[in-house]
Parts: sequence; C-alpha cells; structure tokens
Amino acid sequence: MRSAGIDIGSRTVKLAVLEDGELVLARKALSSHNPLEAAALLMRDIDLGTVVATGYGRHLIKANLNCAVISEIKAFALGARWLSADCRAILDIGGQDTKAISLDEKGNMSKFEMNDKCAAGTGRFLEIMAAALGYTLEEFSKAALSAKRAEKINSTCTVFAESEVISLTHQGGVREEVALGIHKAIVSRSVSILRRVAPPGSIFFAGGVALNECVRVHLAAEMVREVIVPEDPQIVGALGAALYASTKKGDEKSHRVIMKD
Repeated sequence: MRSAGIDIGSRTVKLAVLEDGELVLARKALSSHNPLEAAALLMRDIDLGTVVATGYGRHLIKANLNCAVISEIKAFALGARWLSADCRAILDIGGQDTKAISLDEKGNMSKFEMNDKCAAGTGRFLEIMAAALGYTLEEFSKAALSAKRAEKINSTCTVFAESEVISLTHQGGVREEVALGIHKAIVSRSVSILRRVAPPGSIFFAGGVALNECVRVHLAAEMVREVIVPEDPQIVGALGAALYASTKKGDEKSHRVIMKD
C-alpha cells in the first residue's frame, strides 16, 4: 500500500512517499512563483496511492488533486514522532514562520506557539542577512561559528535588521561577529517560543533552518538540552501527511499525476 504527503511551504515544496510503512521516496523543489507547477513536477510519473496535502498551499493542492488536507501542526507532530519515537517537543523553522509544538506521551499535540507575523528569525531572514554580508548560506553558518564574540543585533524586523547589519559593517564591524549576532538573535527568538510550550527533554529540530549548524549549536546551548536533527529535516511535514494518508483505508483513489489543466 502506497501513500504520499505533499507539503507546500512558503519557500519549498516537499514530497514524501511511503510504501508498506517504509519511506521509499523524498523529493524537494523551490516553490517559485508557481507552487502548483513545482508540486506537479515532483509528483510526475509516480504512483502515489492516497495523497494528503499540508503546508501553506495545501488548499491549492486539494482543489487540483481532490485530496484530503491536514494542518502543518498535525503533520509535523506525526512526522517527528515517526522519526523519533519519544519526541515530545518540536521546533520547526521554515522559510517564513517558526513553530514550537508540544506533544503528550502518546504523541498527540497538546499545545503550540507560532511566530508567523514577520519573517524575522526564519529561513528567509537568514537568506537576506547572508546576502547583506556577502555570504552564501553555507558560508554564513561557518563564518558565524568561527567568531569569538557576537555583535548584538537589536532590530527584530527583517528590513530594519538588514539596515542595521549594513550599518555595522560600514562602521568597521567584523563580518564573522555580525554573522554570529544574527544567528544568536534567531536562536533567542526560537527559545522564547520553545520555553512557553516544550516539556522537559530533547528538542526535535525540523525545517530548512535545522540544516544550519550554527543555529543547532547555539540552540542546544541556550536550551541546555539535546537537539535532534533528522537526516532530512525539510521533509518532516510531508512525511507526516503521508503517514496520515496511510490511515485513510477507505479512500481507494490512487493518483498518478495529477493536476487539472
């Protein structure tokens, strides 16, 4: 039996396919200006079985594919618990929002917090700040890790923070120290959300920003806890949607691509 989850995020589209309880395929692509087209390319020439969509664009997929949808919170709870059986706290930092989710002992969501009012502290924030300092994202993380001290970043707005970073460098600020200050600001915002919901224990870190080593290191230090990052932190939501799809035994529809004209 096959089931698939498609996660239409603000920055990327993710696909996960399960067969008989095993993850057999995972794909990712940039959402670009046409997330439906990106999703169609990911799902092309694949027998998907039952499909469930999640993420910002889940209702676009529902309208075009006639499939079920679930919230990102539920999808991440399911995906994280499948990857880490004793997971109780999840941090997801994606392209444009940050989510902290608390699970009970059975893996059910008990409470959550989201910061989706502004891109500050998200993947998009990192991209903009890296560009302002002349780094690629990979260089950005390495530069921050090499710094001996952090330059404090006061602005919480992405636009103002970018101006502050440019001003600091023009005043002779060390790029690596500014980079570390930016990473620590992101961690500080994430920790403030986590501490309101996370029970004791390790933190399961998902989303594209989980690929950033500097954020991982300082998150663990600030929380004084183990931070668990799955092999592919970007597909957790899609995996959760696929797991939910696998429970829909009464839905015999099988999809092979897919989109309406």
